[in-house]
Amino acid sequence: MIRLTHVGILGHPKRPNTKPVGDHIEQTLNAHGIATWHREVWEPDDVRDQIAGSDMVVAIGGDGAMLRAARLCGEFGVPVLGVNMGRLGFLTEVTDPDAWDSYIKPLIEGKFWIERRMMVEARVERAGEIRHRGTALNDVVVSGLSSGSIVQMDLYIDEHWATTYSSDALIISTPTGSTAYALAVGGPILPPDLKNILILPAAAHLSMDRPIVLSEGSEVAVRLSEENRNDSIITIDGTRLADMAEDDILFINAADHESRFIRLREHNYFYRSLLDRLEPRVNRSLPQEKILRSHKHKTEDNT
Repeated sequence: MIRLTHVGILGHPKRPNTKPVGDHIEQTLNAHGIATWHREVWEPDDVRDQIAGSDMVVAIGGDGAMLRAARLCGEFGVPVLGVNMGRLGFLTEVTDPDAWDSYIKPLIEGKFWIERRMMVEARVERAGEIRHRGTALNDVVVSGLSSGSIVQMDLYIDEHWATTYSSDALIISTPTGSTAYALAVGGPILPPDLKNILILPAAAHLSMDRPIVLSEGSEVAVRLSEENRNDSIITIDGTRLADMAEDDILFINAADHESRFIRLREHNYFYRSLLDRLEPRVNRSLPQEKILRSHKHKTEDNT
């Protein structure tokens, strides 16, 4: 059991309404004898030392805030508890910041579990020298520098050429990212506890357009093909990593560390949370257990 003695609170610099929520969280933790530190505006290097000495970090905002915090906290094995103040909040655990006080007791008593999620490392090499490096929780994307420009890219899997894409973008995703950009372009949904890399193009033109799920431990390499005529850019979790030059090779593999999230819900929460967002119009007034029992009785009556 993790005993919380030192907790960090990361607000959202572009959401001023997160400050009073962060202040309240800090006050309630302090009232229970838990030491805290609190930052509203922050860069990774500003809080690295404080995160390294924390038992947990509370990230306030939406999924973007969770991604930013989780990438950094993952380096130190520190779990993140997300408080949703965004639109979707798929990665967050506290769905209503006004209900924060109801979460204090289970947190203090250690009645939570740690969910581990795979991250990927992206590195850009030129002539054998690493020029850029970064980690992603959602995805690494190679796309045209200007909107609508098609990029031709060669894909290699475990050092062997696989195919050449002609598309607006190529998405190399984690299971977490399978419910983000990858889902928006028709990719499959992967459970978050998998360790597989997902590859799929966006708006493929006369080239391979089906998603590929790789075996655990596989390495991906991407380079611009000789036929490519458009400038391209590499982003990680929506943040620019680098422009991609003709001689660059982008390598992607599982990172050495994982992201960790504090969960208070059941271990199978993922499917219910996902389907509630994909099917918001479904009537859930009747508990699912009663629906199943009712269906069973009807089936028996018909036999």
